[in-house]
Amino acid sequence: MSSPVGATTGSGPATQAGEAPPVRALYGSETGNAELVARDLVTAARGRGVQIRLSTLDDVSPDELVGEGCVLVVTSTTGEGDLPYNAERFWAALSADSAPRLDGVVFSVLGLGDTGYFDFCQAAEVVDSRLAELGARRLLELRRCDVDYEDDAARWAGEILDAVAGRSPAAAGTPSEPAAPVPADSVPAVSGATGAAGAAAPGWSRQRPYRATVLSNRPLTGKGSIKEVRHLELALDERDLDYRPGDSLGILPSNDPVLVGALLAHLGEPGERDVDGRSLHDALTTDHEISRPSRELVEEVGRRTEDPDLVRLLAGEDRHALHEFLWARDILDLLRLATRPPLTAPELLGLLRPLAHRSYSISSSPLVAPGRVDLAVATLRYRAAGRDRGGVCSTHLADRLAEGDTAAVFLVRNEVFRPPADDADMIMVGPGTGVAPFRAFLHERRARGARGRNWLFFGGRHRRCDLLYGDELAAMTDDGLLTELDLAFSRDEAEKVYVQTRMRQRGEQLFEWLARDARLYVCGDAVNMAGDVDRALHEIVAEHGGMSPDAAADWVDGLRRDRRYVRDVY
Repeated sequence: MSSPVGATTGSGPATQAGEAPPVRALYGSETGNAELVARDLVTAARGRGVQIRLSTLDDVSPDELVGEGCVLVVTSTTGEGDLPYNAERFWAALSADSAPRLDGVVFSVLGLGDTGYFDFCQAAEVVDSRLAELGARRLLELRRCDVDYEDDAARWAGEILDAVAGRSPAAAGTPSEPAAPVPADSVPAVSGATGAAGAAAPGWSRQRPYRATVLSNRPLTGKGSIKEVRHLELALDERDLDYRPGDSLGILPSNDPVLVGALLAHLGEPGERDVDGRSLHDALTTDHEISRPSRELVEEVGRRTEDPDLVRLLAGEDRHALHEFLWARDILDLLRLATRPPLTAPELLGLLRPLAHRSYSISSSPLVAPGRVDLAVATLRYRAAGRDRGGVCSTHLADRLAEGDTAAVFLVRNEVFRPPADDADMIMVGPGTGVAPFRAFLHERRARGARGRNWLFFGGRHRRCDLLYGDELAAMTDDGLLTELDLAFSRDEAEKVYVQTRMRQRGEQLFEWLARDARLYVCGDAVNMAGDVDRALHEIVAEHGGMSPDAAADWVDGLRRDRRYVRDVY
């Protein structure tokens, strides 16, 4: 069911002269960013007196859009150019041959993405194209936002609400004759730190990070683990950094000094060279991404390279193969392929993306650890082409921050991913570092004296070295806070066992909990785990609920709509 926001009487165009037609705001969101942008848009629209309704894309069918005057879509892209999980059914219906004509509708689409990927904002692109194919008319051209999306999203929100206000019957005629689309570069950029709807962002932010002191930085995984996971504790002393379980902490890292030095050596440039008022060394250390290349850089290298593999991949349409080629290659690798002619330092800086923050799920509760935030961070390390490589932020935290040092941080709120009401039962699926927010949930529930039952599915490779927070989980089981604890260690048995394996084994009881109004939370890997867990859930509902696959899919969709099945995947 859709979630009404503001006045929503009537679904067709407004009939009173001078009134803007009502608006339908729809979002597809995997991690919550697109939803936050959509909700900020709705707040701004209400402030202007615009009639508007908000819902996920999956909460509507294309047939329902036929009677809408204006449809605004905000969506992220996930996987290999796919729609988010709460937009999959909508897209299946919209892309079907049976989709209705939408000739009486005007629309605009905002996409959130990452220019490090060649399928940047592809989900938004396909929705935008399909709406136009079905006869809907663009009120604004498709807008694409990169990782640092806030200012661009705020700008779009202001533009689209101006355009909506200009579409009153007296000013713009009927919805089938909208004003001409507004070019994406026709309005000056918003300056300063802003929220998604353009209001000044309070407190600390990415543009104004808080310097948090490192209180503890210790390993969580044991000897023999192929993964290095660390537990960090950071001091937070500011009121406007108060957090809640489910939130994440954004961290602004610096780049590996070894890689910075190697880039300077390749470019043949001194680090102190001035480039636009910054030393080249500082620009490469704190300003730009120097690990994962931007799409623009890859394309420019493709024009200067003789490497047959890269030329072939760029000329083809196999994006998966291109991602595989680029995954283990950083910018230094690509620069070594660009020989006709080599890139200069100014050319390189012009093709690099800004150094983005990384977000980590908070693993503590302020009720238990006031003035402190805990994180569980998996350190990415690997070796390729004769060089040691690492994750930008994870190695920044593991190798370059000791106790007493400070980290530049800000809160990333997630209003969707919250512990349930105290009397509600909670099922958590969190292998690896996906357990982090659930540690926070459990600490919070204990401190609040919550009466609801708690069930955790946790997984790793080996119990002896990969059971994160093992002592705490054992204590929570002994004192009854954890009603059920199911562990899956994929390399400890003859056949590999994963969290979805344990879910199927406990399917009857799991369905019973869900049928009695339990909440299901999933956190962790989006590429494989989240999809595997979702498939297991559908199978469990079908088998133990006595439903057909279609009926089970409808039942699971009901869980999503009611916010009883939510995910925080990455």
